[in-house]
Amino acid sequence: MWLASSRGNGACDKGGLRHSCPRSGGRLAAEVDKTGTPLAPSTVLAAACPARTMRLLSGTGLVQCGLLLLLFQALCTLGLAPQARAPDLHPLCLALSLVPPLAGHLCRTRPTDLVFVVDSSRSVRPVEFEKVKVFLSQVIESLDVGPNATQVGVVNYASAVKQEFPLRAHGSKAALLRAVRRIQPLSTGTMTGLAIQFAINKAFSDAEGGRARSPDISKVAIVVTDGRPQDSVRDVSARARASGVELFAIGVGRVDKATLQQIASEPQEEHVDYVESYSVIEKLSKKFQEAFCVVSDLCATGDHDCEQVCLSSPGSYTCACREGFTLNSDGKTCNVCNGRGGSSATDLVFLIDGSKSVRPENFELVKKFINQIVDTLDVSDKLAQVGLVQYSSSVRQEFPLGRFHTKKDIKAAVRNMSYMEKGTMTGAALKYLIDNSFTVSSGARPGAQKVGIVFTDGRSQDYINDAAKKAKDLGFKMFAVGVGNAVEDELREIASEPVAEHYFYTADFKTINQIGKRLQKKICVEEDPCACESIVKFQTRVEGLLQALTRKLEAVSQRLAVLENRVV
Repeated sequence: MWLASSRGNGACDKGGLRHSCPRSGGRLAAEVDKTGTPLAPSTVLAAACPARTMRLLSGTGLVQCGLLLLLFQALCTLGLAPQARAPDLHPLCLALSLVPPLAGHLCRTRPTDLVFVVDSSRSVRPVEFEKVKVFLSQVIESLDVGPNATQVGVVNYASAVKQEFPLRAHGSKAALLRAVRRIQPLSTGTMTGLAIQFAINKAFSDAEGGRARSPDISKVAIVVTDGRPQDSVRDVSARARASGVELFAIGVGRVDKATLQQIASEPQEEHVDYVESYSVIEKLSKKFQEAFCVVSDLCATGDHDCEQVCLSSPGSYTCACREGFTLNSDGKTCNVCNGRGGSSATDLVFLIDGSKSVRPENFELVKKFINQIVDTLDVSDKLAQVGLVQYSSSVRQEFPLGRFHTKKDIKAAVRNMSYMEKGTMTGAALKYLIDNSFTVSSGARPGAQKVGIVFTDGRSQDYINDAAKKAKDLGFKMFAVGVGNAVEDELREIASEPVAEHYFYTADFKTINQIGKRLQKKICVEEDPCACESIVKFQTRVEGLLQALTRKLEAVSQRLAVLENRVV
């Protein structure tokens, strides 16, 4: 294996044999700088060690050397790699930062000039400002950073405006992350309009690294604020949008929501976000990771409706089924082992949060989410039955198990469900599920698998632990789905084991259809070997391979530390 050094040579090591390597990292970085051409991972590996050494690194040794490069890339990203003479970047970090994503990397981000405009007024406590920095870092982690890719700048403001670093300052992700960690709050007033004006006049200017307007380059500003501004934002935001800057507005806590609307670009529902506190702001990072993602392979990203097999084509896809399954008329779902013994019975009850924080427009998205899952079920007296319960400050059964015998009737009843509003009594809803929904008098069938799907968007106003535990103790298969301000500890408390496979979270109601796709594959009846046996075997094998890989990575990490000590 090979480790670059800022002094002397690196070393390739296999089975105790050490071979001298030139300082390829620095030479490689320089060549990349000159040509501007991204290098394949194999090129980095080949440049890191000469050909005679590569011949020795066959089989396991080559895999280990590749793993070392992956570990080194992780250190680069975290800013923990050994430093070369240039203070910002180790030469191998620079080379690795220009390597395109490996096959299977889900998306690339289009070239963007991105400026964060961050409120650090006195109402933002230091611990809360640290949460904002975590949010910035998580968004940056998902970007393709570079002078020909995405550039990032940060404007910090309170009563005055401070440019923390311009677009041209940092050409690598590692350097950006270090710069974000160094930002300190200003702790005075809230001049949001002044900060947006600064972004237009200076942050996006040519002198600060801003690139000329082009269909190929986006200009984006993300404004984060937690209060009412002490100046006007309407006119200056309009000028920013007119100049071609796409404006996102994130409000926290007691922010003036009208201000967010005045700042944001259209459509507002995609450009305005609100969270109740800074403790959950980092949950929005996933939304922006998706917003900056340019997708060419919809199958690779999971952005499709195929139940089993997705066949990709440029900008589109078609669905297919595995052997022994047939594609349904919707062109997306598959009949599970149709005509080969049938599926086991499942009683499925949705437990839906109808509290006022959901809002009417989002409640309509929740109903679509329910029907998305219903579409994939084999609904009949002998197979799947569906019940629906809505809760807020009280609990209301919309319809019990077995009332409707076709997908069409179930989906119509879901669409006709009215919105309750009021509070969030998740504990009472879970107790209702146990005491009523899964009883024989409510249509439940003895011996049928009992599946509960709990959907919520906020913290429960009552105690959930006892009811959540009892549901699982009774053998119910419980899934927890959270959106927005949902508390992930509560979702984990509700979810069956293994918890990671039974709870789901997204920051935005508009993306719950993605959870629906994943959830469809989880509602699987273990008693039906045709539907599940091969999946269980595959999962067990994958878990074993992952555990083995984890042990190997730990060993490689230890070896990396030894090599680092030798080089230094």
